[in-house]
Amino acid sequence: MKQLPDTIRLAYIIAVILLITFVIFIVFIVVLYNKRQLFFIQQQQLKEAEHQNQLLQKELEKQKILEKERERISHDMHDDLGAGISALKLQAEFIKQKASDDELQNDIDELLKTSEEMNISMREMLWSLNSGNDTLGSFVDYAILYTGNFLKKTKIVLHSECENIITETPVSTEMRRNLFLCLKEAVNNVYKHSQANTLKLSFSQEKNNFSMKISDNGTGIHDEQPKGNGLRNMKRRMSELSGECNVMSGNPGTCLAFKIIV
Repeated sequence: MKQLPDTIRLAYIIAVILLITFVIFIVFIVVLYNKRQLFFIQQQQLKEAEHQNQLLQKELEKQKILEKERERISHDMHDDLGAGISALKLQAEFIKQKASDDELQNDIDELLKTSEEMNISMREMLWSLNSGNDTLGSFVDYAILYTGNFLKKTKIVLHSECENIITETPVSTEMRRNLFLCLKEAVNNVYKHSQANTLKLSFSQEKNNFSMKISDNGTGIHDEQPKGNGLRNMKRRMSELSGECNVMSGNPGTCLAFKIIV
């Protein structure tokens, strides 16, 4: 095979060199473009992160303002309403000692009962407003304390158990309040309707899943028995929290199970 003329060989070599140079140039441009795109995306992400951080800071400031306002209301209620209710009770007890009429004494007893109920309601509100109670452990402790105090003057014996509760697990004020109102309604229903002599509170946690059960050994809920507003309200409250409220028949009695993600 004859060798190519020198001019053609030179032209061929130059063409190959130009082609390689062009390819390298294209690769360089693509790499440079990708780097610029990456830099632009990183800058956008930084701006977005900075914007999100600013929004978070504003939200945290709002939360701090709300917490301060809640604490202020809590302190005002404790100082003003608490002192007023205590003074009312003392005055009623003083009048009762002087009253000789039985009917008047009965009226004063009703007044004392009302003032005690107001005092309990105020303590519940103070607990609800206190942001320091926004933990699962605080809720469980208060739930057991409340139920014990509620059943203290009844014949119903309270048993409680806790399983794997991580006490510092944070819960929102709204979640804590709705869980407590469900507990309050359930305990009141046991007292009013179940004819039970024992009530069991069970609290358990598995990762982010929290469950609360209120069980009794009473007469139970019959299938034909109409469902009252209390049960509907409990189901509504749990639904608003994306949780569950289930009624299960015991042997004997009834078990109300509340499940929620914390």
